[in-house]
Amino acid sequence: MGNSVGLILPKDIADHLHVTAGDVLHVVADGDGARLTRDDPTFEIAMKAFGRTRRKFRNALQRLAK
Repeated sequence: MGNSVGLILPKDIADHLHVTAGDVLHVVADGDGARLTRDDPTFEIAMKAFGRTRRKFRNALQRLAK
């Protein structure tokens, strides 16, 4: 698994998360524990930031795309 650590989940938890072997889960530290999610919690934040940047620099990005 490279520089990562594998995790074994009980089948009912894997079914609840809709994950199968080989799927990537995102871990968010939560006090003394951790929260597992299928989705990257920072992705939505990054997409909102990109949307603002895209609108602000629309003309420059269009010129660069040519």
